This record gives sequence, C-alpha cells and structure tokens, in this order.
Amino acid sequence: MAFMGAGMGKKGILSCVIKDVTELHKLYMPFIENGGVFVKTKNIYKLGDEVFLLLSLMEEEKFPVTGKVIWVTPQGASGLKHAGIGVQFSDNSDMEQARTKIETILAPYKGEHLPTETM
Repeated sequence: MAFMGAGMGKKGILSCVIKDVTELHKLYMPFIENGGVFVKTKNIYKLGDEVFLLLSLMEEEKFPVTGKVIWVTPQGASGLKHAGIGVQFSDNSDMEQARTKIETILAPYKGEHLPTETM
C-alpha cells in the first residue's frame, strides 16, 4: 500500500492506494457522516482543512474524492498508530459512488476483530 501527501497550505492533494480488503477495513470510517477514510501522511493538516484525494481501490477503480480533515493522528501517537488524517467525504453524488463501492466491498466481511487506524 502506498500513501503520499503533498501539503499546499490549507489545501492539499493526497493519493491513497488500497490494495486489499484488510487495508480497506483499517482505513474506512463508516461511523462518519457521508463516510470517510484515514490517509497515512506525515504532512501537517489541521481540522477543517479541505483536501482532494485520489482514492484507488484494489487496483480496480480510482475515485477523485473531496473532503475535509476531521481526524488527525500526529507522528509519535501512542498505540503504534500511523501518522495521518481522517478525511470526511463531501456530501455530493460523486462521493456517494465511492462510499457505495467501499461498503459493497466490505459487506461480506464482518471485520469487527480487525484493528483500524482510527477507533
């Protein structure tokens, strides 16, 4: 899995490549309104920053995602968590397609016992 971030002041462009269901489970945030994803990055973002994310799922589909930072895990966080940000998907029809695809992929897998990067 590859993650890259490029900070641009309060705006940002990120890339997130998710290669398997286990990683998708770790990074997807279904408990967030409109859905969201955790993106590993060492760049510094603040809550509320707007970001653009190119999300690649299982080497099949790519989704351009807009959203805002709602979660920040700083470098050196306890619990061996990766540094990164939680991005809440914007409330629009383009994001609905990405969220539907993610939830369809995850539906057969319960995954409650698997650790996540957030909660």
